[in-house]
Amino acid sequence: MRLLATVTGSPSHARAVLPFVRAVGAAGHDVVVACPPDLASAFDGSPVRVAPVLVPLAEAAARFIPRIRALGPDAEPGAVVARVFAGEHLVEEVRALRELGPVDLVLRDGGELAGMLHAEELRVPHLPAPSGAAHVLDPLHVGPLLTACRTELGLPAPRDPHALAPYGRLDCMPAAFSFAPPWLPDAFAFRQDDEVDRGGRLPEWVATLPAGRRLVLASLGTALPMMQGADRRAAPGAPPADPAAGLRALVSAVNGVDAEVVVATGGLECDVAPAPHVHLERWVPQPLLLQVADAMVTHGGYNTVREAVRHGVPLVAFPQFGDQFASAGRIAALGLGRQVDGATLAAGLSAVLDDATARDRVRAAQRAMLALPPVTAAVDLLVSLVGT
Repeated sequence: MRLLATVTGSPSHARAVLPFVRAVGAAGHDVVVACPPDLASAFDGSPVRVAPVLVPLAEAAARFIPRIRALGPDAEPGAVVARVFAGEHLVEEVRALRELGPVDLVLRDGGELAGMLHAEELRVPHLPAPSGAAHVLDPLHVGPLLTACRTELGLPAPRDPHALAPYGRLDCMPAAFSFAPPWLPDAFAFRQDDEVDRGGRLPEWVATLPAGRRLVLASLGTALPMMQGADRRAAPGAPPADPAAGLRALVSAVNGVDAEVVVATGGLECDVAPAPHVHLERWVPQPLLLQVADAMVTHGGYNTVREAVRHGVPLVAFPQFGDQFASAGRIAALGLGRQVDGATLAAGLSAVLDDATARDRVRAAQRAMLALPPVTAAVDLLVSLVGT
């Protein structure tokens, strides 16, 4: 089997695809990963070939922000997200994918739609990897944009032009704790990989933190730092004009929380002085630190949600833009934690640290996830789809 994997956006999107393509490559199949140049290193050491032919996120932002502004100040969130992930830039990317040769199957990150269009023109199956973006791509908004791209590329309309996952989808959340909207099919579910980045280790200073105090991991993800300094204006559902504003609010809030707090800044500058119990780090190995954490403050990124559930850690969702708000709502609705804003973050975190019900609920989700088959079992599924 020759598999094409397509990835766009931030490093977290690559992390969602990596365990699956690594398993396929290790099973002896030919894997080509098409991604922006700045994501290529995420696949270092994996048995795949990387083709850095897609548009980087920072460059894409310069394109999609004007599209969002054109929708007006009262645009529906679904229309905004559609403009981010669909639109005329897909035509350019499909043409780049054509240069990679024939493939038998396309595996794409959920927000990457050029791979879907390319699969249609090759008449091969395609399906999305676990993705928060896929949860907010409403076919009513995305469908017309994809139809315009198909017309420009000379592609016929598929049987259902609004279906974004006609061959199914992959996920790592158990069905009872699904984050997916009703227009997506049930998932082929596999256990979240607990070692996406192999060979990692915690910084030695983490081992010196007082063992008698609760430990909180906090992060606002990998997309915001990539957009710092971009020339744009805030728009509904788009990244905030000041990516560091959320970090300042986060540090200000956790300064008043009775716990040791490790904040992964992603390289964003913070002009709020951290309290002695707040530790700012550019990057930490998140899955490892989650093994010893009592709570996680997150922007609501779907990768973080799955990793926290994998380790039974309750969540405090502090969303910043895009699909993060939808994920934050599901965290609260499923009882896995709470959704907060800057004004309620400190109180929400303190409440979750003391909330036995949330801990029990996350551990129920953890047990259900651990009962799923491993990611390596997905290889047989993908092979079975070839030729369908």
